[in-house]
Amino acid sequence: MTELNNDWQTICHEDDLITHSGVCALLTNDEQIAIFKVNDTEVYSIGNWDPAGKANVLYRGIIGDHKNELYVASPLYKQRFSLNSGQCLDDDSLSVNCYPTRIYQKQVQILTSAA
Repeated sequence: MTELNNDWQTICHEDDLITHSGVCALLTNDEQIAIFKVNDTEVYSIGNWDPAGKANVLYRGIIGDHKNELYVASPLYKQRFSLNSGQCLDDDSLSVNCYPTRIYQKQVQILTSAA
């Protein structure tokens, strides 16, 4: 059983997410994040800022899998960012923030100590 921890910030309700797609949310520190629901139990959050395209667009990217690495491909220049680490799979010099994410009592939460 998952315990409630004050370091987790509730972002939205689980029903606000669409499987195999992303949504954008704003953290309390005014950073935009992209939240992806991969299946019924897996959710991932990364920074929404695309460092190559210089825009908050990653939530609109396409989720994929390359060599068992889940990623989102930017809708601008198609760089692939790992949903597990935030590292760009196509350019080692690029990365985005990555946040531990969970669904707790139907609420989508991210670990704010990582924010």
